[in-house]
Amino acid sequence: MKTTVARFSVAYRQCLDEHGRPHGPLPRLAPAALRRIYGWMVLTRRFDERAVRLQRTGQLGTYASSLGHEALHVGVADALRADDVLLPTYREAGALLRRGVTMPELLRYWGGDERGSDFAGPRGDFPYCVPIATQCTHAAGVASALRLRGEPRVAVCFVGDGGTSKGDFYEALNLAGVWRLPLVFVITNNQWAISVPLRKQTACATLAQKAIAGGVPGEQVDGNDLLAVRQVMARALARARRGDGPSVIEGLTYRLGDHTTADDARRYRPDAEVSAAWQREPLARLRAYLVASGLWSTADEERLIADCDARVEAAVADYLATPPPAPTDMFDHLYAQLPASLAAQRAEIAGGAHG
Repeated sequence: MKTTVARFSVAYRQCLDEHGRPHGPLPRLAPAALRRIYGWMVLTRRFDERAVRLQRTGQLGTYASSLGHEALHVGVADALRADDVLLPTYREAGALLRRGVTMPELLRYWGGDERGSDFAGPRGDFPYCVPIATQCTHAAGVASALRLRGEPRVAVCFVGDGGTSKGDFYEALNLAGVWRLPLVFVITNNQWAISVPLRKQTACATLAQKAIAGGVPGEQVDGNDLLAVRQVMARALARARRGDGPSVIEGLTYRLGDHTTADDARRYRPDAEVSAAWQREPLARLRAYLVASGLWSTADEERLIADCDARVEAAVADYLATPPPAPTDMFDHLYAQLPASLAAQRAEIAGGAHG
């Protein structure tokens, strides 16, 4: 005898098509909120462009661009409460900025100054995570602590499409499902894990369906559609706060730039594919909707760009004027009480710095 013991499906959500036209019912957001969110997306892109130029002129270290990811990053962050905990990878500049991390802090980090990870704003958020998927297990730990404390807070973990092939992701997902943790995994499916295309990473039809193995609901969303991202994220957060457990959200987007400034994506990506992706990019889509709704004008756009550029240039000046860290700083945040062997090394370096 053969029977079906379970059936699964993966939903896909889109509110605005690639031309900014409504595609189904839209979430209720006030006009002022829409304009504000669009402003965060534009600021993210202007910052990103300036950071790449800084790297190209030797004023910044290797940098991971967020070009094309603005709707996913800002949409997720805009749905969070201030006391939620964000665990990013190394690309979520838009999410960090929306959470209150400053542009000089981000530039200091990419300039090799670890003081950039000491956020003045969201003190509970985690810094950039370069190792692939290790932040997933950290997120499960954070969510477990939140649940044990009885706090109505949620941990939100970004992970790339390539990161979902790592054991860390599956282990965190499994634990989150078993313990019904207040945790939302946001998969940034930008189609490429450095130079490896999605089709060579997994045989899954979607990445959202990987949630099924952990007994967790998974949903796919158009990651270039700010309205859909925010709506799906708000629903997952509400579920977690109710005690109903974790969720997985797969945001479909595209990495419009190189993997990092140390990469040349032209060596492995067809130009036609990138050109087609530009037709679906998030800023033009939301701007088209705002214009069609009578909420945005050319003058508004010009004022916004001028304001963003002024803020970015002020941040760059702040970053470039930051004195370098002292050599002894490498010892000062390792131990509550520095071991004698390291204390001697610190003293030697301190003496050399003043000699």
